[in-house]
Amino acid sequence: MKIAIPRERRAGENRVAASPETVKKLKALSLELVVETGAGLGSNLPDRVYQDAG
Repeated sequence: MKIAIPRERRAGENRVAASPETVKKLKALSLELVVETGAGLGSNLPDRVYQDAG
């Protein structure tokens, strides 16, 4: 199963669909994840932390 984590499009919206910790847990379940570039920026989560999470 493939799960996509999109970047929020609304102005002023700072939430993100998944945290790096959630990404680790989903990867441990052998799920395929795609995180859109910049998905966590509104929450001060740079792309690097998602890459490090898997």
